[in-house]
Amino acid sequence: MSGMQQSFNAGQTKGNTQAKVEQWTDTIQDTADAACRDRTSAGAQSTWDSAQLEKDQSAGFLQQTGEQVKHVAQDAVDSVKNTLGIGQNKK
Repeated sequence: MSGMQQSFNAGQTKGNTQAKVEQWTDTIQDTADAACRDRTSAGAQSTWDSAQLEKDQSAGFLQQTGEQVKHVAQDAVDSVKNTLGIGQNKK
């Protein structure tokens, strides 16, 4: 094989190797990007789920507190009515 042919073959091998390295690099980058998106998506979903749970718990707490306030207010109204003699429990 002549020196020129060897140089050509070496250049071709180098070019093929560079192309493979670029393919591998692109594949690795795509895999890393996909993994990052998946982790970000999972983290966002987890945050959303936690926020929804907190919202539901807060709504339940506020409803329960509202019911308690309503009962206390109704008891106060009934007490005033009874004191004034206009309540249902007239004596």
